[in-house]
Amino acid sequence: MSEPLGGDAVRHPIDLTELTRLRCTDPGAVDRAWAARRPHTGGRERLLVVAADHPARGALGVRSDPMAMASRADLLRRLATALANPRVDGVLGSADVLEDLLLLGLLDDKLVFGSMNRGGLQGAGFEFDDRFTGYTAERIVAAGLDGGKTLTRVCLQDAGTVATLEATARAVDALAAHDRITMIEPFWSEFGADGRARNILTADATIRSMQVAAGLGSTSAYTWLKVPVVPQMHRVLESTTLPTLLLGGDPATAPETTYASWAGALTAPSAIGLVIGRALLYPGDDDVAAAVETAAGLVHGPADKPAAGDES
Repeated sequence: MSEPLGGDAVRHPIDLTELTRLRCTDPGAVDRAWAARRPHTGGRERLLVVAADHPARGALGVRSDPMAMASRADLLRRLATALANPRVDGVLGSADVLEDLLLLGLLDDKLVFGSMNRGGLQGAGFEFDDRFTGYTAERIVAAGLDGGKTLTRVCLQDAGTVATLEATARAVDALAAHDRITMIEPFWSEFGADGRARNILTADATIRSMQVAAGLGSTSAYTWLKVPVVPQMHRVLESTTLPTLLLGGDPATAPETTYASWAGALTAPSAIGLVIGRALLYPGDDDVAAAVETAAGLVHGPADKPAAGDES
């Protein structure tokens, strides 16, 4: 019986050949690894979650590089570095990415959220028809994941929005029936002058999207929100009592400006942490460990330092 690739894979270059061999010769290793995974047992009041579901929507770009996330080995190395920090509480991803991490033995003691709808491919004419093409509620429960994530964009000019809203409501109910979280990422969106989908990143638009998302499903007991940091963020976060995580997006501003905006927003009562992908995995200076530690400090406070005389 094959086992997860484990320990040394974190400290050495990711071996895609071995991952592919295991997937080819022993696909049942995935289910066995989910069953054997040690779940996260810590608290959920403050969380740092790393996001890695962008590639499944064809969104591979970071800053000026449209194919920055194209190399799976490079992405996995960056994720391994992030997840090695014990103050990273969890990871969000599509099934292919999560199962790579699982087979590498990197998901023990972490919260795991499966991305549910990736059908609205970036740049497509049907981008707002964001169908559920990823994780199902049934699979999330069966594999022992902690919850699912939905991208829920509201575009009043596109009839595809209503199907996404209905599917999201069904996901909320299906996950809540098994005490699983639905992490809804809402945006008020529109077609830009160039005909492409774009999110309206104002306080009023973000509040509207959050109100729609919060009302989906027949219960909100297990609903969390995942929202962008926009101007007047405290007014935005005053619009909900649902646990709310802040997303990072494509890092276009200076790191110091980004970190300051996160720090300010995290002081709001409904803000429980960060869900950050590209800003941590592909920082401008390429120091993933340092970027992750900075974010961990914003969420969890300064790291404990060894007492005098304890340094090795």
